Amino acid sequence: MKEPLLWGREDKSRSKRGKVIWEGLMMMSKNKVEKLKNTVTVRSSRMNLWMIRATTSVILWICIVQLTAFGDMWGPRVLKGWPSCFTQESAIVEFPAALPRVLPPKRVYKNNGYLMVSCNGGLNQMRAAICDMVAIARYLNVTLIVPELDKASFWADPSEFQDIFDLDHFITSLRDEVRILKELPTRLKRKVENGFLYTMPPISWSDMSYYKNQILPLIQKYKVVHLNRTDARLANNGQSLEIQKLRCRVNFSALRFTPQIEELGRKVINLLKQNGPFLVLHLRYEMDMLAFSGCTQGCNSDEVEELTRMRYAYPWWKEKIINSDLKRKDGLCPLTPEETALALRAFDIDQNIQIYIAAGEIYGGSRRMASLAKNYPKLVRKETLLEPSELQFFQNHSSQMAALDYLVSLESDIFVPTYDGNMAKVVEGHRRYLGFKKTILLNRKLLVELIDQYNNGAMSWDEFSSAVKQSHADRMGGATKRLVIPDRPKEEDFFYANPEECLEPSEDDTSRSTS
Repeated sequence: MKEPLLWGREDKSRSKRGKVIWEGLMMMSKNKVEKLKNTVTVRSSRMNLWMIRATTSVILWICIVQLTAFGDMWGPRVLKGWPSCFTQESAIVEFPAALPRVLPPKRVYKNNGYLMVSCNGGLNQMRAAICDMVAIARYLNVTLIVPELDKASFWADPSEFQDIFDLDHFITSLRDEVRILKELPTRLKRKVENGFLYTMPPISWSDMSYYKNQILPLIQKYKVVHLNRTDARLANNGQSLEIQKLRCRVNFSALRFTPQIEELGRKVINLLKQNGPFLVLHLRYEMDMLAFSGCTQGCNSDEVEELTRMRYAYPWWKEKIINSDLKRKDGLCPLTPEETALALRAFDIDQNIQIYIAAGEIYGGSRRMASLAKNYPKLVRKETLLEPSELQFFQNHSSQMAALDYLVSLESDIFVPTYDGNMAKVVEGHRRYLGFKKTILLNRKLLVELIDQYNNGAMSWDEFSSAVKQSHADRMGGATKRLVIPDRPKEEDFFYANPEECLEPSEDDTSRSTS
């Protein structure tokens, strides 16, 4: 009986020891779990803190970049920061380091089809047309294919869009307004290559109702429509404010020249500014201009015959028989170099100022430029400022050469066009946008009348100069209302010469309104 009792005691003792061991193990497990929980909690807290800091930094950076991009998008200025009046300290054009560019969000819309366009004319005629076509594509909710540039006109420039303009910037900067593709989707491209393409020229000076009622149904029917002429196909006036502002946005922000063109333009401007103020003279006295207009003032008989032959050689120049004298008296001829010299002197333009000739080869050469060179000896051209090697890639590419002249014209202290062609008008409007920079808009009809009176001895020099200055007091590129002539769009002011819907009032206008 004792043995079972002993066994029972040992069993109890063992059971007690086991219980102690078990409790010890449980305590150790609890301690390990607590330590593990504390470690996880600390790591989780650190991770949360890191995530909060990282997220905050990213949000702050995005806000800063977005604000910068917003300012560039809606307040663009070509060659921003270049002084219009310079000092020795500001003679060199410098640019701040580029910030990361944040793209505007894509506009989502139901695509009604595809619009192809072939521009015609010179650089600035095509520039204005591209702005119009973007606005039309946006209004119709269609996809625009990158415009094709003119290669068949008098200049025979083989340049593609991307040879003159920054193509990627053009597409991405407008993606919140309209979808732009470099080419048609494969299926439609194959169809067009097989000859299935509806092509037509739109009616000149049309408003948006024409495109909505006439062009849009064709796009919806054929999926792709090709407009084979684009010059002056959208009315100057009667458009919504949104359309007018979009035309400006394309012109002043989206149509940026290639980096190569802008870099060379900066170099020319720096070279000019190092030597003081400069005037850009858009002396439109090239052979093609004279042949087209029929203006032969000062030309000899051989030159008149040569210009006439050229005019008849180009079938798209419709006017063939032209009375040069009558056209000049009506103010429809470009000023000659001799007339230009008299006009600049009458305005009291400093004879030591640099004059940059923004033009092609002047017809008649040094013989016709003699009077201007005598009165203003500091005549320069891009060909005299740059090395031949720097211009070799621009040779036989008139639109790229014109792009250089465009950039220099924008940054000049004074801009004087001798004829109101497309470059003169577009630069005039762009200079207004840049702060109403001084642009002398010559009244050619009055000027030739005054010049003839002076040359005939009917006026003294002082009388001539005074009359010229008084008649042009309000023709200096300041703020003014755009002239609207209903049903006669060719005679009214060109939208791109005075895009008043996009212009901020000048300081003079502000002071007059508050006085």
